[in-house]
Amino acid sequence: MKPNVKRIALTLLLAASSAMAAAPSPVAKIQAMLAKPKLMCGRFDQSKQLAGMKKPLAANGRFCVVNGKGVLWRTLQPFPSTLRLTRDEIVNYQGDRVAMRLDAKTEPTVRMINSVLFSLLAGDLGQLETLFEVDGSAEANSWNVALKAREPALAKAVGAIKLEGGAYVKSIVMSEASGDRTSIVFSAIQTGDGAMTAEEAALF
Repeated sequence: MKPNVKRIALTLLLAASSAMAAAPSPVAKIQAMLAKPKLMCGRFDQSKQLAGMKKPLAANGRFCVVNGKGVLWRTLQPFPSTLRLTRDEIVNYQGDRVAMRLDAKTEPTVRMINSVLFSLLAGDLGQLETLFEVDGSAEANSWNVALKAREPALAKAVGAIKLEGGAYVKSIVMSEASGDRTSIVFSAIQTGDGAMTAEEAALF
């Protein structure tokens, strides 16, 4: 997988997972615990520990998930950048300029990535379980899930993923085969029409 597409795939999966949990076991109990709003936005704080480096790389920003439309992932610090993920394409904005556009019709990798994304958002457990080995548990108000990709190419791109949450996903840890480790904590979740700013809505 090309390095830039790999980074997009990782970001995509993280953003998608913030909206809906992946295919946990026990599936029914965890799905019953999850809120499934049509529109959800919130804050993310990300820490990426690169293999061989002592100090992790930190970033934060906002994300929005719009059911049926896609995901908006806006990094605010340390450098502003926006990623818009829809069924047909992945677009990266630097300010008002489109820095990169990947079309699912011409880029097979995008089609695979978006298949994972929309399976997560739609709660398509059958599709997810064909791509990941899943293991999880649920208590009264919390749950945790571990995902391990079945296919070597997907495993190389996303590694192993762990999620924890309640009504929403609270944290995600992704451990890549290279030794890199990404942790993301979600907070300040808002749902409904007022959750998204006018600027964010314009990008859809």
